[in-house]
Amino acid sequence: MRKVTLLFIPLLLLIFNSRVTAQDDFTYRTPPKDILDLAMAKPTPGVSVDSKGEWMLLLERSSFATIEDLAQPELRIAGLRINPKNFGPSRSGYSVNFQLKNIKTRETFSIAGLPGNMKAGSVQWSPDESRFAFTNTSNDRIDLYVVDIASKTARKINHAPLNTVIGGSYSWISNNQVIYKTVPANYRSYPAAPAAPKGPVVQENIGKAAASRTYQDLIKNAYDEDLFDYMATAQLVINDFAQEKPIRQPAIYSDINVSPDKNYILLETINRPFSYLFPANGFPHAVFVTDITGQTIRELAKNPSQEGQPIGFDDVVNFPRNFDWRDDQPATVTWVQALDKGLGRSKNDQYRDALMAMNIAAGEATAKELFRTQRRLRNIIWGNDKLALVYQAMTFDRKMQMFAYNPSSGSMELIHERSSNDAYSDIGSPLFTKNGYGRNVLLQLKNGSLLLRSQGASPEGDMPFVQSFDLKSKKGNILWRCVAPYYEYVVDVLDAENLVFLTSKESVSEVPNYYIRNLKKKIAPIAITEFKNPYPQLEGVVKQKISYKRADGIDLTGDLYLPKGYNKEKDGPLPVVMWAYPREYKSAADAAQVRGSKYTFTRINYGSPIFWITQGYAVLDNAEMPIVGEGDKEPNDNFIPQLHLNAHAAIQALAKMGVGDSNRVAVGGHSYGAFMTANLLAHTKLFKAGIARSGAYNRTLTPFGFQAEERTYWQAPEVYYNMSPFSFANKIKTPLLLIHGEMDNNPGTFPIQSERLYNAVKGHGGTTRLVFLPYESHGYAAKENILHMLWEQNAWLEKFVKNADKNASGGEGKKAF
Repeated sequence: MRKVTLLFIPLLLLIFNSRVTAQDDFTYRTPPKDILDLAMAKPTPGVSVDSKGEWMLLLERSSFATIEDLAQPELRIAGLRINPKNFGPSRSGYSVNFQLKNIKTRETFSIAGLPGNMKAGSVQWSPDESRFAFTNTSNDRIDLYVVDIASKTARKINHAPLNTVIGGSYSWISNNQVIYKTVPANYRSYPAAPAAPKGPVVQENIGKAAASRTYQDLIKNAYDEDLFDYMATAQLVINDFAQEKPIRQPAIYSDINVSPDKNYILLETINRPFSYLFPANGFPHAVFVTDITGQTIRELAKNPSQEGQPIGFDDVVNFPRNFDWRDDQPATVTWVQALDKGLGRSKNDQYRDALMAMNIAAGEATAKELFRTQRRLRNIIWGNDKLALVYQAMTFDRKMQMFAYNPSSGSMELIHERSSNDAYSDIGSPLFTKNGYGRNVLLQLKNGSLLLRSQGASPEGDMPFVQSFDLKSKKGNILWRCVAPYYEYVVDVLDAENLVFLTSKESVSEVPNYYIRNLKKKIAPIAITEFKNPYPQLEGVVKQKISYKRADGIDLTGDLYLPKGYNKEKDGPLPVVMWAYPREYKSAADAAQVRGSKYTFTRINYGSPIFWITQGYAVLDNAEMPIVGEGDKEPNDNFIPQLHLNAHAAIQALAKMGVGDSNRVAVGGHSYGAFMTANLLAHTKLFKAGIARSGAYNRTLTPFGFQAEERTYWQAPEVYYNMSPFSFANKIKTPLLLIHGEMDNNPGTFPIQSERLYNAVKGHGGTTRLVFLPYESHGYAAKENILHMLWEQNAWLEKFVKNADKNASGGEGKKAF
């Protein structure tokens, strides 16, 4: 395609503007310097702390990948993204450096022997926490390193390269033994692609209901089957730091779980025939127990594919699921069995699930039932032979229940109940301690109380707390709660009886850092880290959580950011960028609850709208978009009218404050937020522009449910039609920027969703622009793509929002592209 120089006359400028959406060689651009500097700021390190509170591992996070990184060979099969060169995932975050910090002395140490150009992941402490291990990924292999804390030295312990295509990468057996999967020795050659197919790809169903979600990257033909088999097949080995000892024959091991007493291994293998409708976690699989040498002790299940299994939100498979070891016993396997055929909406079922158990250490050959639940068994946290916490819930009514279960007597007592939408009533989740097997179990104080930590949602926003919870009275006693103007939460417990905790503390102007807080001594918290602000250019920016009401009386909130030095009396109302994500509720009271904190430090990721406070905009982030359906009504029955109520209320609130120009507002979102954006442009005239990233716009392409909508297209066709902005593309006249990763792997958000909406809006004379980011998935990773995305968004906002009046009158705004 010929390139047109910008030195030509304005007529050619208009020609360039009209053709740019059709060209396929548009070069990468970068956003203004203020946005570029924020996007490229080095993030603060991640941390991992040992349970004894002696050592903190500092993990330096990687910067953005490059487009060359994403362009490397990749297999997209069985719902996975695989690097065929190194037998591992093709897309994952990693750390590029480690340091050790002594919590008591606050001294920081470098670690010798780390690999060059390190790409580290899967960090795990050894059982006694004298070591930690990590995987290191290079172009052609994945290796396993162990770091000795005493010597501050790392060394590679594997000989054969690891295979981490599916399931966990490795597990500690003891302080000196690790089990992991490797690429089999003398492995067969890479399957050659057939020059021509042997015949058509045929799938058949004879009279059996077999609904499935809109998964992506599925197996499509016999060659894909061979590729998956080749890439996922692995050899199990045990490494004692001296040698690798193979156990069992190569197979597709999807789960490896060592028993608490270290004498047995719970294994899950994937078997043929592979499904063409489900990803790998829905393939046929066998579950069995071996001894530590790999000899089979007991086969527990041989489960079929998930094809034909129910797929509702409260549905589960009608075969044994969720196999695990009981943490408080040497080697007892537990699993869950549905008692209602897996059908969550079936009537007159007294019980939904049963927890089964088999004591392998005692030689049991048959399973026994431990208890039954009247709702779906969502989780069980083991403590000891007298206590476990059992969580039951159902999605349809949002009700969650917590029970105290006595494994010895079999008694089960309800201790707490709330709606999953009711954040104010959340009493918190339990803190843990390590038992004699090195497993995390419930932490109980000497008086038998539990220690719970909670986000502390309240009308004042999130104010995290720790409380002791008495199981007999079912009442909590708050021991500590963060105090304004800080947001502080408990990361871990260092000394339960003396109430010594490790916390993370931050404020609007202070970056999160770690502290030791001693509640009994009531002394000032002791700083452990001194991380610096990675965004000094944001100092002086005003952040506040604003509250306002929508027309039907529901209270809403949003996080408002105003530029540094802004004065509304002097500068007047600003153009606005509003960013949001709809959420569904069954109660108006729950929808009105305040979420988030007004005291958190401002963090920026690539998808954040906060960049635009540097460009003279007011930014309303996390603008509440509740969709409420009370009683027999489902939230989506009135999706569009409620979107309008939410958006209108937010715009009017900013206008009444005098900070937002109601005639210059943009709305944007990612994924379901993009879906929201397109709907708002189709059904309202509230906005000057919209930015929709990686969304789904035609709900008939997700016919077996989406987001929180459980009804199928055939059960509620009018809901699917009316909620699809594609159905009303002829009404989208407000400028709409569509951005999508060309290799989106998220169920439902196929790239064709953006392509078809663009064509529909364009076909009806709307103003729109479609940007496909090369090699990107549902979330974006490459530096070039992210910076270009920011340029696209900035140019769109400058042209159609900030300079809307100039653009409308033929002024300078038209030069944005």
